[in-house]
Amino acid sequence: MTATSRRTPGTRLILALGSSLLALGSLSAAHAAEFTQVSADKSQITFVSKQMNVPVDGRFKRVDAQVKFDPAKPETAQAKIEVDLASIDTGNAEADGEVKGKPWFNTAAFPKAVFTAASVKKLADGRFEAHGPLSIKGISRDVVAVFTVRPEGNGAWFDGGFTLKRLPYKIGEGSWSDPSVVADDVQVKFKFYALPGAKK
Repeated sequence: MTATSRRTPGTRLILALGSSLLALGSLSAAHAAEFTQVSADKSQITFVSKQMNVPVDGRFKRVDAQVKFDPAKPETAQAKIEVDLASIDTGNAEADGEVKGKPWFNTAAFPKAVFTAASVKKLADGRFEAHGPLSIKGISRDVVAVFTVRPEGNGAWFDGGFTLKRLPYKIGEGSWSDPSVVADDVQVKFKFYALPGAKK
C-alpha cells in the first residue's frame, strides 16, 4: 500500500485546505504588488465602430503603456498610454490607408493618441475607474475607463474599456461626420499584462 492510498479523508481535507491557502496567498501577493512593467507583446487595444449600423472592428498593433499601479492604493496610480494610430488594422488594407488620412486620424500630423490617468479609484463592485484626458488630433477630452485587475502567474491582467465619441475629435470629417453614416460612439477595449517592479 502506497503512502497516497493510506491518506485518510481528514488528511486529504487538510491537503486541500493547504493548497487553497497557498493559492489565496499568491492571489493576495499579486494584489499587494505595485505593477510597473507592462508586457508590450501582450498589450492590445481593440475597437468596434458602426458604419451604416454594421459593426466594424479593428485593433492597433503598436501600443506603449507606462503604468504604476497598486490595487491596494489605486489613488496613487499613474498611467500613460500611447497608441500609434498608423498601426491600425481593420483587416482591410484599403480602409486602413484611408483612416490614416486627414479626414480621419491624419497620422502624418498627429501620429499618436495619448491617454494620461489623472485619477483612479476603486468601485464598490471591485472594479476600478480611471479618469483622465485623451488626446487625439491635437484635441483633448476627458474620458472615464472602467477596468478589472486579474492576477495570473507573477503578474496581472488589466482589462477594461470605454465609449469614445469620435465627432468631438474630428475623427471622420466632411461627409463622414454624419452619425447616420458612421456612428459617433466607438467602443474601445484594452488589455494589458503587467508585472511588479523590483523591490527597493
